[in-house]
Amino acid sequence: MEAEFASLETKVSQLASLCERLRGEAVELRQQLVAVQQENRRLSERIEAARARLEQLIVRLPD
Repeated sequence: MEAEFASLETKVSQLASLCERLRGEAVELRQQLVAVQQENRRLSERIEAARARLEQLIVRLPD
């Protein structure tokens, strides 16, 4: 019986450690996601600005 409790205690400890590690990874992944989303918005804005400039240049081209 004592051995079963020791084994269970070990497993619970391992599970708690795993949960803590996964929680930390989730925080890091959320932070990375926010950074990537911000970069995506910034690049989308740059693409839109370039598109608008190209359209203006195309309009100015002689027929």
